[in-house]
Amino acid sequence: MTGSSDRPIYSAASTLPEDHPAYATHQAAIRSVRRVIENTAPYQNVQVASTGISQLLGLKPLILTGAGMSTDSGIPDYRGPEGSLRHSRPMTYQEFLHDEAARHRYWARSFVGWQHMNAASPHTGHSIIARWNTRGQIAGIVTQNVDGLHQQSQRVADQQATRGSESGPIIALHGSMNEIECLVCGSKENREDFGVRLRNANAGVADQWKLTEELVNPDGDARIPQEWVERFQMVQCLNCGSNKLKPTVVYFGEIVPKQRKEAIQALLDRSGALIVIGSSLAVMSGYRILLEADRARKPIGIINLGPTRGEEYATFRWRSGVKQALEWLDHEISV
Repeated sequence: MTGSSDRPIYSAASTLPEDHPAYATHQAAIRSVRRVIENTAPYQNVQVASTGISQLLGLKPLILTGAGMSTDSGIPDYRGPEGSLRHSRPMTYQEFLHDEAARHRYWARSFVGWQHMNAASPHTGHSIIARWNTRGQIAGIVTQNVDGLHQQSQRVADQQATRGSESGPIIALHGSMNEIECLVCGSKENREDFGVRLRNANAGVADQWKLTEELVNPDGDARIPQEWVERFQMVQCLNCGSNKLKPTVVYFGEIVPKQRKEAIQALLDRSGALIVIGSSLAVMSGYRILLEADRARKPIGIINLGPTRGEEYATFRWRSGVKQALEWLDHEISV
């Protein structure tokens, strides 16, 4: 992913008034969304960078992935040349909590976008990382993605592995789209079951609502006509009847659970290096992992098409498409 472009990153007007108690936190979240990542280190020779990262794989590294990991599966990234931030911005947690119209708009958009995300499949890059994980070649995977593609690929790799092998953990830093929670009573529901309820509620209305992949965002949100938003019918919590339902995803302006951060730190402590794949690390929750690796004096490798925040701390910086780089690395360490 890349954050530099001649076009400005899209900025939408706030849906919260300035006197709202959550306004300051909401604005801080929007600043994070708008952050543009520029080059902070010179380009590195491709042979030096690729060979160096292949050597890091011998140190049982932690793998940290971002939205660029999923572009070859047909899910657009945020900050790439055609990233979704060029057209719209994600909803903040504060908007979701306090603006009912914005929440309704989100679910209308997500109702359509989820159908595309749910149809996406892991590519060979996901499969390669999963095999490394099953073989114990890496310490584990931390992904900023909420699409579940690493988890899908890992299940296949584990099924194909020899008996007795045990893969490292996969930690979804920003949660998952696969579960829905009620913000009033805490009840949870599987996303597939929730999707059936949404389809039934919108039967006959949304049968023709189809989008091309460039209109879908990495979080499952999608750009749809206002008419679709107005016609969309939301469902309620099965337990308490509230319409304050939210995917178990960490939104901009929301805090990553402490237990999850501690698990990631423990995984980083056990690793010999850090390899960042397909991420600009524009969001602090991901960038902090790189800073912690640097603080612990662990070597860092980056594979990304565009600039990555903190790339000046990296030992090796490989400007490459993710899938091609992973295929090369897998061949290199196998010969």
